Amino acid sequence: MNPSFTTKVDPQTGLPYLAVRKRGRDLLLEPLTNKGTGFPFEERTALGLHGLLPPKIADLDEQLARAYENHRSAKTPLDRYVHLASLQDRNEVLFFRLLHERIDEMMPIVYTPVVGEACQRFSHIYRQSRGLYLGIDQRGRVAEVLRNFPMRAPSVIVVTDGERILGLGDQGIGGMGIPIGKLCLYTLCAGLPPDTTLPIMLDVGTDNAELLADPLYLGLRQPRVRGEAYQAFVDEFVVAVKAVFPGAVLQWEDFLKENAMHQLLRFRTQLCSFNDDIQGTAAVTVAGLMASLRIAGGRLQDQRLLLGGAGASAQGIAQLFVAALVDAGLDRKQAHERVSMVDRGGLVVKSRPHLEDFKAEFARGDGEIADWQVADRARISLEEAILNLRPTMLVGTSATAGFFSERVVKAMAAVCARPVVFPLSNPTSKAECTPADALAWTDGRAIVATGSPFAPVEHRGRRFRIGQCNNSYIFPGVGLGAWVGKLRYVSDEMFLNAARTLAGSVAEADLAEGSLFPQLGRIRDISHAIACAVIRRGIQQGHADPALAEGLGERVAQAMWFPQYLPFRPEP
Repeated sequence: MNPSFTTKVDPQTGLPYLAVRKRGRDLLLEPLTNKGTGFPFEERTALGLHGLLPPKIADLDEQLARAYENHRSAKTPLDRYVHLASLQDRNEVLFFRLLHERIDEMMPIVYTPVVGEACQRFSHIYRQSRGLYLGIDQRGRVAEVLRNFPMRAPSVIVVTDGERILGLGDQGIGGMGIPIGKLCLYTLCAGLPPDTTLPIMLDVGTDNAELLADPLYLGLRQPRVRGEAYQAFVDEFVVAVKAVFPGAVLQWEDFLKENAMHQLLRFRTQLCSFNDDIQGTAAVTVAGLMASLRIAGGRLQDQRLLLGGAGASAQGIAQLFVAALVDAGLDRKQAHERVSMVDRGGLVVKSRPHLEDFKAEFARGDGEIADWQVADRARISLEEAILNLRPTMLVGTSATAGFFSERVVKAMAAVCARPVVFPLSNPTSKAECTPADALAWTDGRAIVATGSPFAPVEHRGRRFRIGQCNNSYIFPGVGLGAWVGKLRYVSDEMFLNAARTLAGSVAEADLAEGSLFPQLGRIRDISHAIACAVIRRGIQQGHADPALAEGLGERVAQAMWFPQYLPFRPEP
Protein backbone atom coordinates (compact mmCIF):
# COMPACT_ATOMS: atom_id res chain seq x y z
CA MET A 1 0.00 0.00 0.00
CA ASN A 2 1.25 3.50 -0.84
CA PRO A 3 1.43 5.60 2.35
CA SER A 4 0.05 8.64 0.49
CA PHE A 5 -3.04 7.18 -1.18
CA THR A 6 -5.11 4.10 -1.89
CA THR A 7 -6.90 3.33 -5.14
CA LYS A 8 -10.52 2.42 -4.41
CA VAL A 9 -13.69 1.79 -6.41
CA ASP A 10 -16.91 3.71 -5.80
CA PRO A 11 -19.55 1.07 -5.00
CA GLN A 12 -22.30 3.11 -6.65
CA THR A 13 -20.60 4.09 -9.92
CA GLY A 14 -18.06 1.27 -10.17
CA LEU A 15 -15.40 3.87 -11.07
CA PRO A 16 -11.95 4.12 -9.43
CA TYR A 17 -10.82 7.04 -7.29
CA LEU A 18 -7.87 7.90 -5.06
CA ALA A 19 -8.43 8.08 -1.33
CA VAL A 20 -5.65 10.52 -0.35
CA ARG A 21 -4.19 10.99 3.10
CA LYS A 22 -2.34 14.25 2.43
CA ARG A 23 -3.61 17.81 1.99
CA GLY A 24 -2.37 21.14 0.75
CA ARG A 25 1.27 21.52 -0.18
CA ASP A 26 2.11 17.98 0.95
CA LEU A 27 -0.21 16.71 -1.78
CA LEU A 28 1.58 18.81 -4.41
CA LEU A 29 5.00 17.48 -3.36
CA GLU A 30 4.03 13.84 -4.00
CA PRO A 31 4.56 13.08 -7.72
CA LEU A 32 1.78 10.49 -7.86
CA THR A 33 -0.82 12.76 -6.23
CA ASN A 34 0.21 16.04 -7.82
CA LYS A 35 -2.14 17.09 -10.63
CA GLY A 36 -0.67 20.60 -10.66
CA THR A 37 -3.07 22.97 -12.39
CA GLY A 38 -5.27 19.98 -13.21
CA PHE A 39 -6.99 19.90 -9.80
CA PRO A 40 -10.69 20.78 -10.33
CA PHE A 41 -12.35 23.40 -8.12
CA GLU A 42 -14.12 20.95 -5.81
CA GLU A 43 -10.88 19.05 -5.10
CA ARG A 44 -9.04 22.32 -4.44
CA THR A 45 -11.70 23.08 -1.85
CA ALA A 46 -11.74 19.65 -0.22
CA LEU A 47 -7.95 19.28 -0.13
CA GLY A 48 -6.92 22.78 0.94
CA LEU A 49 -5.33 23.77 -2.38
CA HIS A 50 -6.88 27.19 -3.05
CA GLY A 51 -4.19 29.82 -3.31
CA LEU A 52 -1.44 27.24 -3.76
CA LEU A 53 -2.04 27.02 -7.51
CA PRO A 54 -2.71 29.49 -10.34
CA PRO A 55 -6.47 30.05 -10.67
CA LYS A 56 -6.89 28.49 -14.11
CA ILE A 57 -7.84 24.83 -14.16
CA ALA A 58 -5.88 23.20 -16.99
CA ASP A 59 -6.96 19.81 -18.29
CA LEU A 60 -4.48 17.07 -19.09
CA ASP A 61 -4.31 17.99 -22.79
CA GLU A 62 -3.27 21.55 -21.96
CA GLN A 63 -0.70 20.30 -19.46
CA LEU A 64 0.68 17.93 -22.11
CA ALA A 65 1.03 20.80 -24.58
CA ARG A 66 2.92 22.88 -22.02
CA ALA A 67 5.18 19.99 -21.01
CA TYR A 68 5.98 19.15 -24.62
CA GLU A 69 6.74 22.79 -25.43
CA ASN A 70 9.23 22.88 -22.56
CA HIS A 71 10.69 19.57 -23.66
CA ARG A 72 11.24 20.81 -27.21
CA SER A 73 12.87 24.02 -25.97
CA ALA A 74 15.69 22.03 -24.37
CA LYS A 75 18.76 22.37 -26.57
CA THR A 76 20.46 18.96 -26.27
CA PRO A 77 19.28 15.37 -25.79
CA LEU A 78 20.79 15.38 -22.29
CA ASP A 79 18.90 18.59 -21.46
CA ARG A 80 15.71 16.84 -22.58
CA TYR A 81 16.56 13.86 -20.38
CA VAL A 82 16.97 16.19 -17.39
CA HIS A 83 13.69 17.94 -18.21
CA LEU A 84 11.82 14.63 -18.32
CA ALA A 85 13.44 13.45 -15.09
CA SER A 86 12.34 16.67 -13.39
CA LEU A 87 8.81 16.19 -14.72
CA GLN A 88 8.76 12.63 -13.38
CA ASP A 89 9.85 13.89 -9.96
CA ARG A 90 7.03 16.44 -10.02
CA ASN A 91 4.03 14.75 -11.71
CA GLU A 92 4.26 11.07 -12.68
CA VAL A 93 0.88 10.91 -14.41
CA LEU A 94 1.79 13.80 -16.70
CA PHE A 95 5.29 12.36 -17.28
CA PHE A 96 4.07 8.92 -18.30
CA ARG A 97 1.21 10.31 -20.36
CA LEU A 98 3.65 12.47 -22.32
CA LEU A 99 5.81 9.40 -22.96
CA HIS A 100 2.76 7.36 -23.93
CA GLU A 101 1.48 9.94 -26.40
CA ARG A 102 4.92 10.40 -28.04
CA ILE A 103 6.57 7.06 -27.40
CA ASP A 104 8.72 6.97 -30.56
CA GLU A 105 10.24 10.35 -29.72
CA MET A 106 10.55 9.86 -25.96
CA MET A 107 11.93 6.34 -25.56
CA PRO A 108 15.37 7.20 -26.99
CA ILE A 109 15.53 10.05 -24.45
CA VAL A 110 14.54 8.14 -21.31
CA TYR A 111 16.55 5.07 -22.33
CA THR A 112 19.04 4.23 -25.08
CA PRO A 113 20.91 6.04 -26.41
CA VAL A 114 20.61 9.15 -24.21
CA VAL A 115 20.59 7.24 -20.92
CA GLY A 116 24.23 6.33 -21.63
CA GLU A 117 25.29 9.97 -21.48
CA ALA A 118 23.04 10.46 -18.46
CA CYS A 119 24.91 7.67 -16.63
CA GLN A 120 28.25 9.26 -17.52
CA ARG A 121 27.02 12.63 -16.21
CA PHE A 122 24.96 11.23 -13.32
CA SER A 123 26.80 13.00 -10.50
CA HIS A 124 26.58 16.33 -12.35
CA ILE A 125 22.87 16.20 -13.28
CA TYR A 126 21.63 14.62 -10.03
CA ARG A 127 18.46 16.36 -8.83
CA GLN A 128 16.43 14.12 -6.54
CA SER A 129 16.73 10.66 -5.02
CA ARG A 130 14.89 7.79 -6.63
CA GLY A 131 15.22 4.20 -5.44
CA LEU A 132 17.82 2.87 -3.01
CA TYR A 133 21.62 3.06 -2.87
CA LEU A 134 23.29 0.15 -1.08
CA GLY A 135 26.98 0.74 -0.43
CA ILE A 136 29.34 -2.07 0.45
CA ASP A 137 30.13 -0.02 3.55
CA GLN A 138 26.60 -0.96 4.71
CA ARG A 139 27.41 -4.66 4.97
CA GLY A 140 25.47 -6.24 7.80
CA ARG A 141 22.68 -3.66 7.50
CA VAL A 142 21.29 -4.32 4.00
CA ALA A 143 17.87 -5.49 5.21
CA GLU A 144 17.61 -2.40 7.42
CA VAL A 145 18.31 -0.15 4.42
CA LEU A 146 15.74 -1.98 2.26
CA ARG A 147 13.11 -1.29 4.90
CA ASN A 148 13.63 2.46 4.36
CA PHE A 149 11.78 2.14 1.03
CA PRO A 150 8.19 3.29 1.72
CA MET A 151 6.51 0.66 -0.49
CA ARG A 152 6.22 -2.60 1.42
CA ALA A 153 5.45 -4.81 -1.60
CA PRO A 154 7.32 -3.68 -4.73
CA SER A 155 6.37 -5.39 -7.97
CA VAL A 156 9.75 -5.36 -9.74
CA ILE A 157 13.24 -4.52 -8.50
CA VAL A 158 15.98 -3.72 -11.03
CA VAL A 159 19.48 -3.86 -9.58
CA THR A 160 22.93 -3.08 -10.99
CA ASP A 161 26.46 -2.68 -9.70
CA GLY A 162 27.31 -0.25 -12.51
CA GLU A 163 30.25 -2.17 -13.92
CA ARG A 164 29.11 -2.79 -17.50
CA ILE A 165 26.76 0.03 -18.43
CA LEU A 166 25.58 -0.47 -22.02
CA GLY A 167 28.81 -0.43 -24.06
CA LEU A 168 30.37 2.24 -21.85
CA GLY A 169 31.93 0.07 -19.15
CA ASP A 170 32.30 0.99 -15.48
CA GLN A 171 30.18 4.01 -14.58
CA GLY A 172 30.18 3.50 -10.82
CA ILE A 173 27.19 5.03 -9.11
CA GLY A 174 26.17 6.57 -12.44
CA GLY A 175 24.92 3.11 -13.34
CA MET A 176 21.81 3.94 -11.30
CA GLY A 177 20.48 5.62 -14.44
CA ILE A 178 19.91 2.15 -15.92
CA PRO A 179 17.57 0.71 -13.24
CA ILE A 180 15.70 4.02 -13.16
CA GLY A 181 15.33 3.95 -16.95
CA LYS A 182 14.40 0.27 -17.12
CA LEU A 183 11.65 0.71 -14.54
CA CYS A 184 10.37 3.72 -16.43
CA LEU A 185 9.93 1.38 -19.40
CA TYR A 186 8.21 -1.20 -17.20
CA THR A 187 5.51 1.38 -16.51
CA LEU A 188 5.40 2.86 -20.00
CA CYS A 189 5.40 -0.43 -21.90
CA ALA A 190 3.61 -2.81 -19.53
CA GLY A 191 1.72 -0.69 -17.05
CA LEU A 192 3.59 -1.61 -13.87
CA PRO A 193 2.30 0.91 -11.28
CA PRO A 194 5.18 3.40 -10.89
CA ASP A 195 4.88 3.57 -7.11
CA THR A 196 5.58 -0.19 -6.90
CA THR A 197 8.85 -0.28 -8.85
CA LEU A 198 12.21 -0.11 -7.08
CA PRO A 199 15.62 0.72 -8.66
CA ILE A 200 18.63 -0.34 -6.60
CA MET A 201 22.31 0.52 -6.97
CA LEU A 202 24.90 -1.78 -5.39
CA ASP A 203 27.85 0.57 -4.90
CA VAL A 204 31.03 -1.45 -4.46
CA GLY A 205 33.34 1.30 -5.71
CA THR A 206 34.62 1.97 -9.22
CA ASP A 207 37.78 1.42 -11.24
CA ASN A 208 36.94 4.37 -13.49
CA ALA A 209 39.84 6.75 -12.80
CA GLU A 210 37.98 9.72 -14.29
CA LEU A 211 35.10 9.26 -11.84
CA LEU A 212 37.42 8.81 -8.86
CA ALA A 213 39.14 12.09 -9.78
CA ASP A 214 35.85 13.97 -10.18
CA PRO A 215 35.21 16.12 -7.06
CA LEU A 216 31.45 15.92 -7.70
CA TYR A 217 31.32 12.11 -7.89
CA LEU A 218 28.51 10.86 -5.62
CA GLY A 219 29.56 7.24 -5.13
CA LEU A 220 32.04 5.51 -2.85
CA ARG A 221 35.46 6.89 -3.73
CA GLN A 222 37.35 3.61 -3.74
CA PRO A 223 38.44 0.86 -6.14
CA ARG A 224 35.89 -1.84 -6.90
CA VAL A 225 35.61 -4.57 -4.30
CA ARG A 226 35.90 -8.00 -5.92
CA GLY A 227 36.19 -11.65 -4.99
CA GLU A 228 34.77 -13.11 -1.80
CA ALA A 229 33.91 -9.76 -0.21
CA TYR A 230 31.92 -8.75 -3.30
CA GLN A 231 30.02 -12.04 -3.43
CA ALA A 232 29.27 -11.91 0.30
CA PHE A 233 27.69 -8.49 -0.22
CA VAL A 234 25.55 -9.72 -3.12
CA ASP A 235 24.55 -12.77 -1.08
CA GLU A 236 23.45 -10.55 1.80
CA PHE A 237 21.47 -8.42 -0.64
CA VAL A 238 19.57 -11.44 -2.01
CA VAL A 239 18.83 -12.76 1.49
CA ALA A 240 17.54 -9.30 2.46
CA VAL A 241 15.30 -9.05 -0.63
CA LYS A 242 13.79 -12.45 0.14
CA ALA A 243 13.08 -11.36 3.73
CA VAL A 244 11.89 -7.78 3.17
CA PHE A 245 10.27 -8.01 -0.30
CA PRO A 246 9.37 -11.71 -0.74
CA GLY A 247 6.84 -11.07 -3.51
CA ALA A 248 9.10 -8.93 -5.72
CA VAL A 249 10.50 -9.90 -9.11
CA LEU A 250 14.26 -9.20 -9.22
CA GLN A 251 15.93 -8.22 -12.49
CA TRP A 252 19.75 -8.23 -12.69
CA GLU A 253 21.03 -5.48 -14.97
CA ASP A 254 24.38 -4.46 -16.52
CA PHE A 255 26.74 -6.59 -14.47
CA LEU A 256 30.11 -7.60 -15.92
CA LYS A 257 29.57 -10.67 -18.11
CA GLU A 258 31.17 -13.18 -15.73
CA ASN A 259 29.22 -11.75 -12.76
CA ALA A 260 26.01 -11.55 -14.78
CA MET A 261 26.00 -15.24 -15.59
CA HIS A 262 27.26 -16.25 -12.16
CA GLN A 263 24.58 -14.32 -10.23
CA LEU A 264 21.81 -15.54 -12.53
CA LEU A 265 22.79 -19.19 -12.06
CA ARG A 266 23.44 -18.74 -8.33
CA PHE A 267 20.10 -17.17 -7.46
CA ARG A 268 17.49 -17.96 -10.11
CA THR A 269 16.12 -20.88 -8.09
CA GLN A 270 16.14 -18.93 -4.82
CA LEU A 271 13.78 -16.15 -5.84
CA CYS A 272 11.85 -15.02 -8.90
CA SER A 273 14.61 -13.39 -10.93
CA PHE A 274 16.09 -13.03 -14.40
CA ASN A 275 18.82 -11.14 -16.24
CA ASP A 276 17.59 -8.92 -19.05
CA ASP A 277 21.04 -8.53 -20.65
CA ILE A 278 21.22 -12.31 -21.07
CA GLN A 279 17.64 -13.59 -21.31
CA GLY A 280 15.77 -10.50 -22.48
CA THR A 281 18.33 -9.75 -25.19
CA ALA A 282 18.17 -13.39 -26.25
CA ALA A 283 14.38 -13.38 -26.55
CA VAL A 284 14.08 -10.16 -28.52
CA THR A 285 16.92 -11.23 -30.84
CA VAL A 286 15.48 -14.68 -31.46
CA ALA A 287 12.10 -13.03 -32.12
CA GLY A 288 13.75 -10.86 -34.77
CA LEU A 289 15.50 -13.86 -36.32
CA MET A 290 12.19 -15.72 -36.45
CA ALA A 291 10.48 -12.73 -38.07
CA SER A 292 13.29 -12.36 -40.62
CA LEU A 293 12.31 -15.69 -42.18
CA ARG A 294 9.00 -14.17 -43.21
CA ILE A 295 11.07 -12.00 -45.57
CA ALA A 296 13.98 -14.31 -46.40
CA GLY A 297 11.99 -17.54 -46.51
CA GLY A 298 13.25 -20.90 -45.27
CA ARG A 299 12.91 -22.84 -42.06
CA LEU A 300 14.41 -21.91 -38.71
CA GLN A 301 16.11 -25.29 -38.32
CA ASP A 302 18.06 -24.68 -41.56
CA GLN A 303 19.64 -21.40 -40.40
CA ARG A 304 23.25 -20.92 -39.30
CA LEU A 305 24.00 -18.22 -36.73
CA LEU A 306 27.32 -16.41 -36.28
CA LEU A 307 27.70 -14.09 -33.31
CA GLY A 308 30.13 -11.17 -33.42
CA GLY A 309 30.89 -11.06 -29.71
CA ALA A 310 31.04 -13.82 -27.09
CA GLY A 311 29.99 -12.15 -23.84
CA ALA A 312 26.92 -12.66 -21.68
CA SER A 313 24.47 -11.33 -24.28
CA ALA A 314 25.92 -13.56 -27.00
CA GLN A 315 25.74 -16.58 -24.72
CA GLY A 316 22.09 -15.90 -23.95
CA ILE A 317 21.22 -15.47 -27.63
CA ALA A 318 23.09 -18.64 -28.60
CA GLN A 319 21.44 -20.74 -25.91
CA LEU A 320 17.91 -19.56 -26.71
CA PHE A 321 18.52 -19.98 -30.45
CA VAL A 322 19.61 -23.58 -29.77
CA ALA A 323 16.45 -24.10 -27.71
CA ALA A 324 14.39 -22.79 -30.64
CA LEU A 325 16.19 -25.11 -33.08
CA VAL A 326 15.60 -28.09 -30.80
CA ASP A 327 11.95 -27.12 -30.54
CA ALA A 328 11.88 -27.02 -34.36
CA GLY A 329 13.11 -30.62 -34.57
CA LEU A 330 16.91 -30.74 -34.34
CA ASP A 331 18.74 -32.62 -31.60
CA ARG A 332 20.97 -30.56 -29.31
CA LYS A 333 24.21 -31.61 -31.03
CA GLN A 334 22.86 -30.56 -34.45
CA ALA A 335 21.59 -27.29 -32.99
CA HIS A 336 24.94 -26.45 -31.38
CA GLU A 337 26.74 -27.09 -34.66
CA ARG A 338 24.69 -24.29 -36.24
CA VAL A 339 25.98 -21.62 -33.81
CA SER A 340 29.47 -20.08 -33.75
CA MET A 341 31.09 -17.04 -32.16
CA VAL A 342 33.84 -14.58 -33.08
CA ASP A 343 35.27 -12.16 -30.54
CA ARG A 344 38.28 -9.85 -30.55
CA GLY A 345 40.54 -12.90 -30.49
CA GLY A 346 38.95 -14.31 -33.64
CA LEU A 347 36.78 -17.39 -34.02
CA VAL A 348 36.21 -18.99 -30.63
CA VAL A 349 37.88 -22.41 -30.86
CA LYS A 350 38.38 -25.15 -28.28
CA SER A 351 42.18 -25.01 -28.62
CA ARG A 352 42.37 -21.34 -27.58
CA PRO A 353 44.64 -20.91 -24.54
CA HIS A 354 42.82 -19.90 -21.34
CA LEU A 355 39.38 -20.31 -22.96
CA GLU A 356 36.71 -19.12 -20.52
CA ASP A 357 34.26 -21.80 -19.43
CA PHE A 358 31.22 -19.92 -20.65
CA LYS A 359 32.69 -19.62 -24.18
CA ALA A 360 33.54 -23.31 -24.47
CA GLU A 361 29.95 -24.36 -25.15
CA PHE A 362 29.98 -22.83 -28.64
CA ALA A 363 33.70 -23.15 -29.44
CA ARG A 364 34.63 -24.91 -32.71
CA GLY A 365 36.83 -28.00 -32.56
CA ASP A 366 40.13 -28.24 -34.46
CA GLY A 367 38.69 -30.96 -36.67
CA GLU A 368 35.90 -28.67 -37.83
CA ILE A 369 38.32 -26.05 -39.17
CA ALA A 370 41.10 -28.36 -40.38
CA ASP A 371 40.46 -27.77 -44.10
CA TRP A 372 39.66 -24.06 -43.91
CA GLN A 373 41.66 -21.62 -46.04
CA VAL A 374 42.75 -18.97 -43.50
CA ALA A 375 45.75 -16.70 -43.00
CA ASP A 376 46.31 -17.65 -39.34
CA ARG A 377 44.62 -20.72 -37.88
CA ALA A 378 45.24 -19.37 -34.35
CA ARG A 379 43.22 -16.22 -35.09
CA ILE A 380 40.50 -16.72 -37.67
CA SER A 381 38.94 -13.39 -38.58
CA LEU A 382 35.23 -12.63 -38.75
CA GLU A 383 35.39 -12.41 -42.54
CA GLU A 384 37.19 -15.77 -42.77
CA ALA A 385 34.65 -17.35 -40.42
CA ILE A 386 31.81 -16.13 -42.64
CA LEU A 387 33.36 -17.47 -45.84
CA ASN A 388 33.93 -20.90 -44.29
CA LEU A 389 30.87 -21.30 -42.05
CA ARG A 390 28.48 -19.70 -44.57
CA PRO A 391 26.09 -18.33 -41.93
CA THR A 392 22.67 -16.99 -42.86
CA MET A 393 22.46 -14.76 -39.78
CA LEU A 394 25.07 -12.40 -38.28
CA VAL A 395 24.38 -10.85 -34.89
CA GLY A 396 26.67 -8.30 -33.23
CA THR A 397 27.06 -7.92 -29.44
CA SER A 398 30.72 -6.81 -29.47
CA ALA A 399 30.31 -3.15 -28.39
CA THR A 400 32.89 -2.42 -31.10
CA ALA A 401 32.02 0.18 -33.72
CA GLY A 402 33.00 -0.95 -37.22
CA PHE A 403 33.30 -4.63 -36.29
CA PHE A 404 30.97 -5.38 -39.21
CA SER A 405 33.21 -3.80 -41.86
CA GLU A 406 32.40 -3.52 -45.55
CA ARG A 407 34.40 -6.69 -46.25
CA VAL A 408 32.52 -8.56 -43.51
CA VAL A 409 29.07 -7.53 -44.69
CA LYS A 410 29.94 -8.20 -48.33
CA ALA A 411 31.13 -11.66 -47.28
CA MET A 412 27.68 -12.27 -45.78
CA ALA A 413 26.11 -11.16 -49.07
CA ALA A 414 28.41 -13.55 -50.96
CA VAL A 415 27.35 -16.64 -48.99
CA CYS A 416 23.65 -15.83 -48.52
CA ALA A 417 21.01 -14.39 -50.86
CA ARG A 418 19.19 -12.53 -48.03
CA PRO A 419 21.70 -12.12 -45.22
CA VAL A 420 20.31 -11.23 -41.80
CA VAL A 421 22.55 -8.60 -40.17
CA PHE A 422 21.86 -7.38 -36.63
CA PRO A 423 24.37 -4.80 -35.29
CA LEU A 424 22.91 -4.79 -31.77
CA SER A 425 25.51 -3.03 -29.62
CA ASN A 426 24.44 0.21 -27.99
CA PRO A 427 24.58 3.10 -27.54
CA THR A 428 24.56 4.11 -31.19
CA SER A 429 28.28 4.92 -31.18
CA LYS A 430 29.05 1.26 -30.43
CA ALA A 431 26.96 -0.28 -33.24
CA GLU A 432 28.96 -2.79 -35.33
CA CYS A 433 27.80 -1.02 -38.50
CA THR A 434 25.02 1.32 -39.54
CA PRO A 435 21.89 0.01 -41.25
CA ALA A 436 22.59 2.33 -44.17
CA ASP A 437 25.98 0.69 -44.69
CA ALA A 438 24.55 -2.84 -44.33
CA LEU A 439 21.98 -2.10 -47.04
CA ALA A 440 24.42 -0.30 -49.32
CA TRP A 441 27.07 -3.05 -49.08
CA THR A 442 24.52 -5.77 -49.92
CA ASP A 443 22.66 -3.85 -52.64
CA GLY A 444 19.57 -3.73 -50.43
CA ARG A 445 19.47 -7.48 -49.79
CA ALA A 446 20.35 -7.38 -46.09
CA ILE A 447 17.58 -7.82 -43.54
CA VAL A 448 18.57 -5.45 -40.76
CA ALA A 449 17.63 -4.75 -37.16
CA THR A 450 19.65 -2.69 -34.67
CA GLY A 451 20.05 -2.38 -30.92
CA SER A 452 19.81 1.42 -30.87
CA PRO A 453 17.26 3.55 -32.73
CA PHE A 454 18.21 4.58 -36.28
CA ALA A 455 16.36 6.80 -38.72
CA PRO A 456 14.75 5.19 -41.79
CA VAL A 457 17.12 4.48 -44.68
CA GLU A 458 16.49 5.35 -48.31
CA HIS A 459 18.07 2.89 -50.73
CA ARG A 460 17.44 2.92 -54.49
CA GLY A 461 14.05 4.53 -54.13
CA ARG A 462 12.84 2.33 -51.27
CA ARG A 463 12.41 3.50 -47.71
CA PHE A 464 13.42 0.99 -45.01
CA ARG A 465 12.09 1.46 -41.48
CA ILE A 466 14.83 0.07 -39.26
CA GLY A 467 13.34 -2.13 -36.58
CA GLN A 468 14.99 -1.77 -33.19
CA CYS A 469 15.81 -5.08 -31.52
CA ASN A 470 14.82 -3.45 -28.27
CA ASN A 471 14.59 -5.42 -25.03
CA SER A 472 11.62 -3.27 -24.06
CA TYR A 473 9.52 -5.50 -26.30
CA ILE A 474 10.31 -8.40 -23.93
CA PHE A 475 11.29 -7.62 -20.34
CA PRO A 476 8.28 -5.48 -19.36
CA GLY A 477 5.88 -8.23 -20.39
CA VAL A 478 7.97 -10.93 -18.70
CA GLY A 479 8.15 -8.89 -15.49
CA LEU A 480 4.43 -8.13 -15.63
CA GLY A 481 3.65 -11.81 -16.05
CA ALA A 482 6.02 -12.83 -13.26
CA TRP A 483 4.44 -10.28 -10.90
CA VAL A 484 0.78 -10.88 -11.72
CA GLY A 485 1.33 -14.64 -11.90
CA LYS A 486 3.29 -14.68 -8.62
CA LEU A 487 5.78 -16.94 -10.39
CA ARG A 488 8.21 -18.90 -8.27
CA TYR A 489 10.72 -19.24 -11.11
CA VAL A 490 11.39 -17.63 -14.50
CA SER A 491 12.34 -20.39 -16.94
CA ASP A 492 14.15 -20.29 -20.28
CA GLU A 493 11.00 -21.71 -21.90
CA MET A 494 9.10 -18.61 -20.79
CA PHE A 495 11.54 -16.46 -22.76
CA LEU A 496 11.13 -18.71 -25.80
CA ASN A 497 7.35 -18.27 -25.52
CA ALA A 498 7.90 -14.51 -25.21
CA ALA A 499 10.04 -14.55 -28.37
CA ARG A 500 7.39 -16.43 -30.32
CA THR A 501 4.69 -14.07 -29.09
CA LEU A 502 6.69 -11.03 -30.20
CA ALA A 503 7.56 -12.56 -33.58
CA GLY A 504 3.89 -13.33 -34.13
CA SER A 505 3.01 -9.70 -33.36
CA VAL A 506 4.96 -8.39 -36.36
CA ALA A 507 2.38 -7.31 -38.94
CA GLU A 508 2.68 -7.70 -42.70
CA ALA A 509 2.75 -3.90 -42.89
CA ASP A 510 5.88 -3.90 -40.69
CA LEU A 511 7.59 -6.43 -42.93
CA ALA A 512 6.64 -4.45 -46.04
CA GLU A 513 8.61 -1.53 -44.58
CA GLY A 514 11.60 -3.80 -43.97
CA SER A 515 11.05 -3.81 -40.20
CA LEU A 516 11.20 -7.00 -38.13
CA PHE A 517 9.55 -5.39 -35.11
CA PRO A 518 6.15 -3.79 -34.51
CA GLN A 519 5.51 -0.10 -34.11
CA LEU A 520 6.21 1.02 -30.54
CA GLY A 521 2.66 2.33 -30.28
CA ARG A 522 1.49 -1.30 -29.93
CA ILE A 523 3.89 -2.20 -27.15
CA ARG A 524 1.37 -2.29 -24.28
CA ASP A 525 -0.74 -4.83 -26.16
CA ILE A 526 2.38 -6.88 -26.91
CA SER A 527 3.46 -6.77 -23.24
CA HIS A 528 -0.01 -7.96 -22.24
CA ALA A 529 0.23 -10.88 -24.67
CA ILE A 530 3.73 -11.79 -23.44
CA ALA A 531 2.63 -11.62 -19.79
CA CYS A 532 -0.21 -14.04 -20.53
CA ALA A 533 2.14 -16.38 -22.42
CA VAL A 534 4.63 -16.35 -19.54
CA ILE A 535 1.95 -17.13 -16.95
CA ARG A 536 0.52 -19.95 -19.07
CA ARG A 537 3.98 -21.49 -19.37
CA GLY A 538 4.44 -21.01 -15.62
CA ILE A 539 1.22 -22.92 -14.97
CA GLN A 540 2.33 -25.73 -17.32
CA GLN A 541 5.69 -26.02 -15.56
CA GLY A 542 4.27 -25.89 -12.06
CA HIS A 543 5.66 -22.45 -11.20
CA ALA A 544 2.26 -20.73 -10.89
CA ASP A 545 -1.20 -21.45 -9.48
CA PRO A 546 -3.39 -23.22 -12.10
CA ALA A 547 -6.36 -21.13 -10.92
CA LEU A 548 -4.78 -18.13 -12.68
CA ALA A 549 -5.77 -19.57 -16.07
CA GLU A 550 -9.40 -18.57 -15.47
CA GLY A 551 -9.91 -15.06 -16.90
CA LEU A 552 -6.15 -14.61 -17.35
CA GLY A 553 -6.31 -11.88 -19.98
CA GLU A 554 -8.62 -9.73 -17.90
CA ARG A 555 -6.58 -10.35 -14.75
CA VAL A 556 -3.42 -9.07 -16.46
CA ALA A 557 -5.23 -6.11 -18.03
CA GLN A 558 -6.60 -5.01 -14.66
CA ALA A 559 -3.10 -4.99 -13.18
CA MET A 560 -1.81 -2.57 -15.85
CA TRP A 561 -1.71 1.05 -14.67
CA PHE A 562 -2.52 3.79 -17.18
CA PRO A 563 -1.46 7.45 -16.76
CA GLN A 564 -4.69 9.35 -16.19
CA TYR A 565 -5.99 11.61 -13.45
CA LEU A 566 -8.47 9.92 -11.12
CA PRO A 567 -10.90 11.77 -8.86
CA PHE A 568 -9.51 12.47 -5.39
CA ARG A 569 -11.32 12.08 -2.10
CA PRO A 570 -9.76 13.02 1.24
CA GLU A 571 -9.37 10.21 3.75
CA PRO A 572 -8.67 10.69 7.46
